[in-house]
Amino acid sequence: MGALLTPSRVKAIQQFVERWVERLKPWSWLWPPMAFAAGVGSFFLVDRQQWLGAALALGLLFTWVLLLSESLIGRWLARRGHPTLSKGITTFIAQMIHQETLFFTLPFILITTVWNSGQTLFAVCVIGMALLSIIDPLYYKVAGRWRSLYFAFHALCVFLVVLVTLPIMLHLTTGQSLFLAMATMVLVATPSFWHLLKRRSLKRWCVFLGLTLMLAYAAWLGRIWVPPASLWMTSTALSPSLNIQQREPQGTIALTPQAIRENGLYVYTAIRAPRGLSETIYHAWRHNEQPMDTVKLDISGGREQGYRAWSHKLNFPADPTGNWRVDIMTDSGQRLGLIRFTVSEDPQKATIADSTIRPSGLSGIDLRRFVPDGRNSTDEQERD
Repeated sequence: MGALLTPSRVKAIQQFVERWVERLKPWSWLWPPMAFAAGVGSFFLVDRQQWLGAALALGLLFTWVLLLSESLIGRWLARRGHPTLSKGITTFIAQMIHQETLFFTLPFILITTVWNSGQTLFAVCVIGMALLSIIDPLYYKVAGRWRSLYFAFHALCVFLVVLVTLPIMLHLTTGQSLFLAMATMVLVATPSFWHLLKRRSLKRWCVFLGLTLMLAYAAWLGRIWVPPASLWMTSTALSPSLNIQQREPQGTIALTPQAIRENGLYVYTAIRAPRGLSETIYHAWRHNEQPMDTVKLDISGGREQGYRAWSHKLNFPADPTGNWRVDIMTDSGQRLGLIRFTVSEDPQKATIADSTIRPSGLSGIDLRRFVPDGRNSTDEQERD
């Protein structure tokens, strides 16, 4: 290893990197719009070409391996008397990787966020991080002066990378990806507390351990605010009946107590997932904010319009009037969406279950029709 990394070779590599960075800097103003366009394009490529999505995810993970190992490599070279890259160069490279990360994952977050829930705060946080990464004065100020905040920013970027890429590459469930993302985030964020150990003592070790555990616990409590980045609802419907063979809602009724007792009620959801991903979701029925029934459903990915699943409720309480809500949740407690309806004695106030399949969230804006050859794929895996 020593014969391979001679001082002259290390210096030549360093000069090569510095020359390329200096050439890129005058054009850095182009990077934000290009990164944003690449992020949007990445979503469509991942959505339509699974192998290409996996390749993009692998490339992103590779750049993060280089970034996370940069400081270790720098210290290793310094101990052996080799030259290292300047702080300005390494910060510029880190900024490019942060931009790549945030704009790669942003479309996934925007599509899967349930905007009338606490997930909006997480989405706004990611948008704010993306803006921070392209505002050079603010980014470099955080990187240079507020190292603990910079480490937290860095750790959240790692969290997003793992959360989005693992379901694409390894077909892990959202729960498995979320757990690994949180574990990795805590591991990467730990150095931000390392300054507490400049003077070694039992008290400082306890504070360090306590802060690390608090970070892990806070991440676990906040999981319900994190969108399931590999799953999203494409459409929903309420109906009094359902054609099992065609998997289509049918019929129209006003949701009065008598009508739902006689017909029951179907809640239909279509959920989009990457090809090869199998997931367990739940329809959690609530009446006036009180939990009623929870229906377990197994879905599989790969269908363009979403994997169609439904729950059918027949047993209603003696007085079913009031506000109803069906939460669509993952096995890890992340919200995919919610459906609200009202049961009332007055047909004019009751919700009409008309079997209309309505686009859900941002999926209602079908931008794929503007993409060349953006035809809908045929059904590949559907609910029996």
